[in-house]
Amino acid sequence: MSKPVTRREFLNLIAATSGTAAVLGITSALGMIPSSTQASVPDLLKLSSQRKKAVILGAGIAGLTVAYELDKAGYDCTVLEASHRAGGRVFTVRAGTLIDEIGNPQYCEWDDEPHLYFNAGAARIPSTHSNVLHYCKELGVDLEMFINENKAAWIQDDNIMGGKPIRNREVSTNVRGFMAELMAKAMKDGDLDQPFSDDEAGIILGLIRTFGDLDANMKYTGSTRAGYASGDYVTHTTQHEMIKIRDLLQTNALRGVISDNEGETGPMLMQAVGGNDRIPYGFVRQIEDKIKFRALVTSVELNDKGVTVEYDYDGQRHSIDADYCFNSIPSHFMNGIKHNLPAQYAQDMKYIRRGTAMKGAFQAKERFWEKEGIYGGISWTNQGIRQIWYPAHGIHKQKGVILAAYDYGNGMPFTRMTQEQRIEMMISQGEKVHPDYRQYVEKGITIAWHRMNHMLGCSARWRVSTPEEERIFANLQAPVEGKYWCIGDQISHHTAWMESAIQSAHFALAELDRRVRAEVASA
Repeated sequence: MSKPVTRREFLNLIAATSGTAAVLGITSALGMIPSSTQASVPDLLKLSSQRKKAVILGAGIAGLTVAYELDKAGYDCTVLEASHRAGGRVFTVRAGTLIDEIGNPQYCEWDDEPHLYFNAGAARIPSTHSNVLHYCKELGVDLEMFINENKAAWIQDDNIMGGKPIRNREVSTNVRGFMAELMAKAMKDGDLDQPFSDDEAGIILGLIRTFGDLDANMKYTGSTRAGYASGDYVTHTTQHEMIKIRDLLQTNALRGVISDNEGETGPMLMQAVGGNDRIPYGFVRQIEDKIKFRALVTSVELNDKGVTVEYDYDGQRHSIDADYCFNSIPSHFMNGIKHNLPAQYAQDMKYIRRGTAMKGAFQAKERFWEKEGIYGGISWTNQGIRQIWYPAHGIHKQKGVILAAYDYGNGMPFTRMTQEQRIEMMISQGEKVHPDYRQYVEKGITIAWHRMNHMLGCSARWRVSTPEEERIFANLQAPVEGKYWCIGDQISHHTAWMESAIQSAHFALAELDRRVRAEVASA
């Protein structure tokens, strides 16, 4: 007699085979998890007679958020930004853009057309990131859809089909089929704990069969979902031959293909029309007179009255006194800036690690991917470039900008190359996905975040999985003497997103507001 699978086991099975999005969809439908959160924008007390001054270090998304909200509440704000631009890692490249990489500065030479741009940093906005969407609406930043997964895009892996590119739909359909067959077996052979009822088990088996397009015997024998090898809408069609499970297991790129559309990239995704730097510059339009660009902070000193910050600007040393300081400078830079922060705090700042992501892009002489039926989305390869992204904007125009490499796990091999070596690597590896790639692409640019000026690294790397890490995180998140806060996605449990940086800013603002309200109440 077979034992029915438990609810817990079934959700674990779905998570193992289909990713977190499937579990979220099932548990949300069953009312087992809450709906997405609303924007966390703090309602700051509006200052009246007593004018307070704040200095914000860094004009990335976190710093701009703090300055914008404090300015609305009546604070006197000054933003000091070391770079020539706002946004930090929200960086869009277009004609004439300076890519300020140490040892490899580049000026983009693409045609000056509105649709020819490339988001070298933050590129995707999930629909669940309510704070980013809140500010886009409030600041008048237009949004459009971003296509992440495209079943018509390619998967290329040297370990399968002789390295020949295969359509995403062929690989994913076969994977779903084999996974569903395994799940169907588990439903019959699972251990008993808190079992489904017979009726529930029957419904679930039906869903599994539909999920994988199994036959009546719960076997996977191929599916027309993978597309057709021949024929069209008016002639006889023949489905693609089933890819063998042993071949699929050799596909190194498979894990990325499956997981890339889960979690943060599972919901509907968006981007700012014209480039994601439209978001930081939406803030800049509101507080432009508060920002000093090319202002390099040299010291941060806490004192009885507040905070004193010294900085170099226009060839001279300047000083500014403020009641409060919000610091989004990358923590590893603070180790080289004079300060009097507590010794343990300074030591904890050294703990934060940084990613080494690298991106590259080409201008394409023509939109060759559209001739292959690809309109947006991502092709995957097990080579160093990892991904090729196709723009969904500018459809049917002559040219387009294509992401030619995105190594977010370990971009250091690319970082150590010369610019010429990077370009040749992107072309030669891209040719395995698109055989005529070399003849179509031109004017390549690369961004190695580990060498980008004023950055020297990509997003922070936190696990917060041990008591010591929890202590470090809590210490860095807390205000120092009620007058200094560290902000940015570096003080986030979920780094690398604009939403993380904004929520970090909101956390600090809420704590400041609590203190100000207490002062007003006791006055």
